[in-house]
Amino acid sequence: MPDPGASPLQTPFSVFLRTGGMRWHVQRAGQGPVLLLLHGTASSSHAWRGMFRSLAEDWCVIAPDLPGHGLSSDPGIGGLSLPGMARQLRGLLSTLEVVPEVMVGHSAGAALAARLCLDSGHSPRCLTAVNGALLPPLGMPLHLFSPLAKLLAATPLIPEIFSRRARGAEAVRRLLETTGSRLDPHMIAVYQTLLGESAHVSAALRMMAWWDLPALARDLPRLRVPLDLLVAAGDRTIPPAEASRVQALLPHAQKITLPGLGHLAHEEDPAACLRTMRACWSRHEPQECTA
Repeated sequence: MPDPGASPLQTPFSVFLRTGGMRWHVQRAGQGPVLLLLHGTASSSHAWRGMFRSLAEDWCVIAPDLPGHGLSSDPGIGGLSLPGMARQLRGLLSTLEVVPEVMVGHSAGAALAARLCLDSGHSPRCLTAVNGALLPPLGMPLHLFSPLAKLLAATPLIPEIFSRRARGAEAVRRLLETTGSRLDPHMIAVYQTLLGESAHVSAALRMMAWWDLPALARDLPRLRVPLDLLVAAGDRTIPPAEASRVQALLPHAQKITLPGLGHLAHEEDPAACLRTMRACWSRHEPQECTA
């Protein structure tokens, strides 16, 4: 990635620190109870741009670039698996000396938040999944998908070819629209920067290759944290019906529909998503958090 100081991905809230053998880029602002925001695959902390300042009025907001994504460095072997990322994130939170009271995860970020709670004993007041990718996808069999993803991730030319194609704004706009969302020009430009970097694309591919959702599905019934499933009606990446599969494993999970939005709902209409999230959080009484 380019030097952080010269990158358009850096913001006035950017903090850089080293822990667990990697360099983290974290956006942090506000005071009060800690709110952890986790973006999805191939994205970065910029995804929360539309609601970040508003959230910081009431919360200490922590939004990291996940390992290998954005301006955070690649953690190396094992660091892009689901347990590996949860372990790295646990180290980051320890270094920051924070314990999240609420966790929010978009897509794969929701799976990471769930894995973090299951593996570390973190017990936030609630977990909000925005179009959460919590279960193995229906459709392509995993015994076919996993080797294919690993082959793509292990082929050095694939990320470079993809990033070259993604350096055009029109190509990125069309790609984003396949999610069912329409983003403003600024957000398209940020994705153009992200996807134009072969290292970022490589990390996203390797993350998908080593993402063990069957193991998470087996463990999900042990999740005792209240779970709200924000489901965009127009999501073309994760079918809205997937929420019912999650509820079959976690009957306490609540489903809330976001009408007229796609997979990137929190970037497409931050205000609407924020209103929904705040309504969800207000329904959960605070409880003592444990590290």
